[in-house]
Amino acid sequence: MSQIHNNLLQMPQKNKTLGEFIIENQGEFKYSSGELSRLINSIRLAAKVVNHEVNKAGLVDILGAAGDVNVQGEDQQKLDVFANEAFIKTLTNREIVCGIASEEEDDFITIRGRNEKNDNKYVVLIDPLDGSSNIDVNVSVGTIFSIFRRVTPEGTPVTLEDFLQPGRNQVAAGYIIYGTSTMIVYTTGHGVNGFTLNPAIGTYYLSHPNMQFPESGNIYSVNEGNYVHFPQGVKDYIKFCQAEEGERPYTSRYIGSLVSDIHRNMIKGGIYIYPNTAKDPDGKLRLLYECNPIAYIVEQAGGKASNGFERIMDIQPTKLHERVPFFCGSKLMVEKAETFMQAAKS
Repeated sequence: MSQIHNNLLQMPQKNKTLGEFIIENQGEFKYSSGELSRLINSIRLAAKVVNHEVNKAGLVDILGAAGDVNVQGEDQQKLDVFANEAFIKTLTNREIVCGIASEEEDDFITIRGRNEKNDNKYVVLIDPLDGSSNIDVNVSVGTIFSIFRRVTPEGTPVTLEDFLQPGRNQVAAGYIIYGTSTMIVYTTGHGVNGFTLNPAIGTYYLSHPNMQFPESGNIYSVNEGNYVHFPQGVKDYIKFCQAEEGERPYTSRYIGSLVSDIHRNMIKGGIYIYPNTAKDPDGKLRLLYECNPIAYIVEQAGGKASNGFERIMDIQPTKLHERVPFFCGSKLMVEKAETFMQAAKS
C-alpha cells in the first residue's frame, strides 16, 4: 500500500465524521426529532452516488446532452438527469420529506406515505447538478439544496404554498461540490461547516469547521463577457474593482459554476455577481434553488446576499422557477456594490 493511500486512511480519523457531527448537533435545531438529521443523511447518500458518476464521467456514456430541454428552456445534460433522479429517488424511498421541488422538474412532487398520507414536516428544493454545462471540460460542478418546514397541515398533501416561502424561513441549506475533492458544506442556522469525502473509505470528515467569509476581499466574480448588457450600477462597480487605488485593482476570477465560485470566495474573500441583463431582465439564477440556499449559507458565514437593493432572503417568491439578480459574498464588498446600484438608480 502506498504512503499516499496510507495518509488517506489515517489522517481523517482525527476529525469528526459528518454522521457524528449531525448527531451531536441536532439538539441545536428547535424542531429536533431526528427527522432533519435523517434528511441530511439522505442527501449525503445521494451525493456519494452522484459523485461516483461525476468522477467516472469521462469513461462512460454519461457526458453530453440528454436530448431534452428542462423547464428553464435549457438543454439537459445526461448527468443533470442522473443527478435529478438520484436525489428524488433517495428522498422519496426513505419517506422523510412530504414534497420535493427540483430545478429540473416543471412542478413540485408530492410524496405520499404507504397510507396515502404524509406526516413528515419538511420540503426540499434542489438544484441537482449546478454548472452541468462545464462537465464536458472537467470543471467542478455542484448540488445545491434548501430545506423548509411545511406551512400546510401535516398529513395533507403539500401545496405550492409550502415551497413559496421567503428564504429567511429555511431550516437548513447546503451545497455539495464535486471537484478535486468532494465536499458537503451546510448550515442549520448555527454557522457553516464543511465536510470532505475520503474516497478510500467513503466517509465525510469535518475539514472546514465554522467557515467564515473574510469581511472584505480582492476577488470579483462576474461574467464580464456580458458587460455591455449589464445595468449601469454593475458597470460602475466593475470599473471600481479595476481601478488602481489602495488594494485595488481586484482580481477577476469566474469559473461559471456557482458552487465553485461561491466556495472559493468564501475561503479567500470576494464577491459573486450575476446581474440582470438586457436579455434576462429578471436575472438568470433561480431564487428558490440557487439564490436562497446560497444566501443562507453566505449570511451564516458572515457574508451578505442581495439582489443589488434588497436582501435575497426577504424576497417573497411568487412562482417555483422565479429568477433574480444575485450579489453575494464578503459583506463590505457587497455593500459597496449596492452603493453603486443605488447611485445609478437615483
